[in-house]
Amino acid sequence: MSVAVEEKARLGRTTIGFWVYLMTDCLLFASLFATFAVLRGATADGPSGKDIFELPMVLAETIILLASSFTCGLALLGIKSGNLRQIVIALGATYVLGVAFLTIELSEFAKLLSEGHGPQQSAFLSAFFTLVGTHGLHITVGLIWLVTLAAVLVRRGLTAKVSRQLTLFGLFWHFLDLVWIFIFTVVYLMGVSV
Repeated sequence: MSVAVEEKARLGRTTIGFWVYLMTDCLLFASLFATFAVLRGATADGPSGKDIFELPMVLAETIILLASSFTCGLALLGIKSGNLRQIVIALGATYVLGVAFLTIELSEFAKLLSEGHGPQQSAFLSAFFTLVGTHGLHITVGLIWLVTLAAVLVRRGLTAKVSRQLTLFGLFWHFLDLVWIFIFTVVYLMGVSV
């Protein structure tokens, strides 16, 4: 078997493996959404989403994360054109937007905890912190991955392997944006309308 054929086979296995990973993440989030849906009314006479959610802050988070998806897409376009400068700038913007998103999310958690609305108060809050916190953990992992990829990109240049890794990162980041749209809709918008 030639080296090119072996590399193509390895590339195919890596891509398939990554899609399998994304499908397991879909199952994880589907389970968390189902749990949240079941427990959304289990407030134990504590606050509901209507009482604690601040939609303007959550809308700002949503806009920031969607903007980061756009900048991540610009980085992927830079791969196609081979424009290293565009890729680095777009990845930097994606990182800054991701950090801004996490900062807002952590400030929301801190505010809720300071008001005594932690996960131990009710099943609703436990499901909320678990679902939203799991998404935030994924964003954190994505930011670490992004910094690592940017360092490799700057050091090695835009090789085929780096291009593939950046493309897989883009899939992951867009997946997290899609999950956030569901969180925004199911948790926050439906939570304040109940």
